[in-house]
Amino acid sequence: MADEFMKGFALFTIGGLGWITFGGWYRTPSYYQISQLVNPAEGVNTAYGEVGLLAGDVLFWLMILGALTFWVLIPASRQLRDALNDGEDDAAAN
Repeated sequence: MADEFMKGFALFTIGGLGWITFGGWYRTPSYYQISQLVNPAEGVNTAYGEVGLLAGDVLFWLMILGALTFWVLIPASRQLRDALNDGEDDAAAN
């Protein structure tokens, strides 16, 4: 279980830091506004800017789905598999 937690935490950290970085570059017009990192992108006129926006979105979803996968889905599937195998063993013993 510690392996899954650390893998999920690593993906959460990498995705979060990348999302904050690209969001700060492309989605924060002023540091004095209340809403930052979630504003629509303004003034992105180059291919590098589009790649930066795409990288920010990819890293956001890596942060969310990576942590969800390793913290919820994998442990739940293991619990379900163990429960199903225990049920089969009980049925075979009778």
